[in-house]
Amino acid sequence: MNSLNSLNNLEDKKFVSFITAGDPSIEKTKEFIAVLAQDSHIIEIGLPFSDPIAEGDVIQAANIRALQGGTTTDAVFEMLEGVDFPRMVILTYANPVFVYGYERFFTRCEKCGVYGVIIPDLPFEERGEVEEFAKKHGIHLITLIAPTSAQRVRTLAKNATGFIYLVSSMGVTGTREKLEIDLTGIIAQIREVSDVPIYIGFGISTPEQAEKMRKIADGIIVGSAFVKIIEKHGENSASHIREFMKEMI
Repeated sequence: MNSLNSLNNLEDKKFVSFITAGDPSIEKTKEFIAVLAQDSHIIEIGLPFSDPIAEGDVIQAANIRALQGGTTTDAVFEMLEGVDFPRMVILTYANPVFVYGYERFFTRCEKCGVYGVIIPDLPFEERGEVEEFAKKHGIHLITLIAPTSAQRVRTLAKNATGFIYLVSSMGVTGTREKLEIDLTGIIAQIREVSDVPIYIGFGISTPEQAEKMRKIADGIIVGSAFVKIIEKHGENSASHIREFMKEMI
């Protein structure tokens, strides 16, 4: 069983990487995970879904490619069962988890050794039932905190486990030329009530942005930039992923 321990107890390279499962294929996803595992502290795997409302055009397109290629939730779980990496996190949405069945979903997560699950469209006030199943199977239900969280920052942070996904900017995922929102105030509020590691994501795509965010948080999350590489190079993406990773760490 995957114990609910803190990332504070683990050696940290301060890098979380993200790719969409099944893009361009399940077999290639497994290969890309092996590349990312060389320097990622956490690897976030997106379950393809037809309506990923938190995602920008790049990841939405990856979801469509994966679904058109026949990727299913079962296929993703079967692939992850063959992956030897201790801190995999699944990103999905409330509807796929509900349809799959909470008990069945988190049982499969536990079997795969999944560390945590992110459900962006699950309201904090309605997470109780899902969290019950997650805890039963030793899985962290990862908390997202956005600049719009304002008055709820402390409440969200108090209940966070695993790590906190701090959203760097307004809107959906995607690379950005500038990250202009000052997150230091939000981080200060979080630190008043929690010592759970804070990872900043949404829009980080250059070494300069990465370095800036690392200075104020425990680490960074990079997603759309990797997905764009896969969109461009398809099955031949492994070496390009590795090259970009070296630049970002």
